Amino acid sequence: MHIRIRGLVAALAVALLGASLVVTAPASATPQGPTVPDLSWQPCGPAFPGVECAKALVPLDYDDPTGERTTLQLARIPAADQANRLGSLFINPGGPGGSAVALVLFAGQFYADRLQGRFDIVGFDPRGVLLSDPLQCFDTNEEEAEFFASQPVFPYLPQQERPFFDAYNEFTARCLTHGGDIRPHMSTADVARDMDLLRRAVGDQRLSYLGLSYGSFLGNTYANLFPDRIRALVIDGVLDPRAWAAGAHIVYDRTSAQEVLEEFFRLCDEAGRPDCAFAGPEASQARYERLAEHLLAQPIVLPDGLYTYDLLIADSVGAMYSTFSWPDFAVFLDFLAAASEGAATGDQAGAARAALHDKLTAAQDDRSLYFNGFDAYFGNHCSDAEYPARFPTWSDVGRRAEAASRSGPFWWWFNAPCASWPTAEDRYTGPWTARTSGPVLVVGNYFDPATNYRGAVVNSQLLPNSRLLSYAGWGHTAYGLSECATAAMDAYLLDGTLPARGTVCPANPNPFEAATDRSGGSPRQVGLPPPWLLRPTA
Repeated sequence: MHIRIRGLVAALAVALLGASLVVTAPASATPQGPTVPDLSWQPCGPAFPGVECAKALVPLDYDDPTGERTTLQLARIPAADQANRLGSLFINPGGPGGSAVALVLFAGQFYADRLQGRFDIVGFDPRGVLLSDPLQCFDTNEEEAEFFASQPVFPYLPQQERPFFDAYNEFTARCLTHGGDIRPHMSTADVARDMDLLRRAVGDQRLSYLGLSYGSFLGNTYANLFPDRIRALVIDGVLDPRAWAAGAHIVYDRTSAQEVLEEFFRLCDEAGRPDCAFAGPEASQARYERLAEHLLAQPIVLPDGLYTYDLLIADSVGAMYSTFSWPDFAVFLDFLAAASEGAATGDQAGAARAALHDKLTAAQDDRSLYFNGFDAYFGNHCSDAEYPARFPTWSDVGRRAEAASRSGPFWWWFNAPCASWPTAEDRYTGPWTARTSGPVLVVGNYFDPATNYRGAVVNSQLLPNSRLLSYAGWGHTAYGLSECATAAMDAYLLDGTLPARGTVCPANPNPFEAATDRSGGSPRQVGLPPPWLLRPTA
């Protein structure tokens, strides 16, 4: 399901401005804390029938709860079954930097239908993200792309490391200068505090929440800050909060994508041709390794530029997010390997790559709105996580990550802006062991390229009132991908029924088999890679 996100979200921004959406003065303050926003819900506009929007004023700095404020954008689909309404379900797609407003606009009805119309499906863009006082480090996305154009996706040659590190820290300096008042106040702890105010604003005594990917860290933070305020909390695609806050998640990231890629090769060989175009007389993994070594030595010429080793790794990581893209990735690899061997043209490989990217990204047809997912990722993550400051340490960890897998350095070097980005004073670093009023359902996929299954296991061990639900298949997050796992999450959200201890949902059929429905029945914007991961050729 492909959606023109830029055009539609830009249309939403215009509609909200045209409607003069009211930001109502907050209700009276309590002696103990900040005021609760008064939400004035209005139609989001003709492009979004049935969806309502509102804005909320919340403290910019919770250390000064009656001081300066920042504005949050919300969207909701009201419960269809008002007679049996359970309250509001807050959803977050991850990132960090992902727009929960966009998730409601484009996939909210899927969640509403799955949950029998008994929840208001509510999303808010976290502070600093897209429609909520966005952090903006450049004037335009084109200026941002030009700034990074001379840098690889990650340094894969020793001589690239220092220029890459310096460029990404120059980006940090730019964000610190141009980021505005929101920049020092983008920690997940502040987002969790915002969510608690919004919970009160919608009238819920306790929170119902579904957090995907980084949304698991937001849910985990909320659970530990406000453990007595939880009705039902699901975290799907789970980060180890200790490693994430310490800037040490590379201990998981260095192998996560490689583990899924090896499954891709196994299932490709098992399916064979014609179902997997990359299958053949030679084992697919051996052919891939030969292609990677070729690209380390020399790039391949495609119609739009040079295809280099770092692009192969980024495309490989991106393709592992969703099994829906695997057949297209196999076609691309087949043409690319053939081009490296002189048996196919760069035009064929270029067309196959375009088809792959079309599967992994939503079409973007409007550049009038600055999309700040890249900026917001660092605004949030670098506020939360403490990374080393010195280049030699970055280089050393990068080498160790490379020893673990080809994708290890990609995950490590991408966070280089955090070397000089100050952590937020009010970030939350633990403990992560609170006993919550309602149980936490922790969901992990055995083969997830971005949130390793071990993160789910760790969370289920840290949280004393939690239950682990496992999916034995492939892809990033399980909701909407595994019917077994999705039904278990639905049952828990609706009536508190937890899956039996030790429940493992079986893997879906081989994604390469022609008869397999690879869509999982859901609009798969959720579980796709961030758009900035898939870079154009140089």
